[in-house]
Amino acid sequence: MAFSEITYDVADRIATITLNRPERLNAFTFTMRKELIDAFELADADDEVRVVVVTGAGRAFCAGADLGGGGGTFAHRDPAELALAAHGRAGRRA
Repeated sequence: MAFSEITYDVADRIATITLNRPERLNAFTFTMRKELIDAFELADADDEVRVVVVTGAGRAFCAGADLGGGGGTFAHRDPAELALAAHGRAGRRA
């Protein structure tokens, strides 16, 4: 699987996920969020992986949310994701 904002490597049963936007101090984006979920799913599906390490390239782990796109950077959500979130909240009340 090809990633644009993270790297994913496995060696000696250790999966290493690296936030890879050092020019922006690895500021978190919606794309990075999706790629992290995909990488965690890869690690979960690999019976050889026993440890997952998350790190950042360059001088910072993560500067927080990348607001370079304005205040609405994370305002867009997948309708299916919203339905799952609402279902999860309803399930906890029961």
